[in-house]
Amino acid sequence: VSSGIPEYSLYAAAKAALESLTKSLAKELAPYVRINAIAPGIILWPEEGGLDEEKKAEIVNKTALGRHGEPNDIASAAYLLYRSTYMTGQILKIDGGRSPG
Repeated sequence: VSSGIPEYSLYAAAKAALESLTKSLAKELAPYVRINAIAPGIILWPEEGGLDEEKKAEIVNKTALGRHGEPNDIASAAYLLYRSTYMTGQILKIDGGRSPG
């Protein structure tokens, strides 16, 4: 939430704090520990079932990839971070291109 959304100020502040913490810890704990974070977009979990088809379509229309996220998308990102030994202090957005930049 880098552009601001009305009524989400506490969420935005918490997210900004986590991003800052990730970058600070990456510098403090290097070179012995690598610190990265995953910032997921809307991921539809199988057990959720709370979104109707209209809301799902609205989400899909806002993503560049034209689909909603799956739990496996987050798992793949975590595996990438695990394998990337020269990456630290990064925030990896997994949102299908919903928030470019």
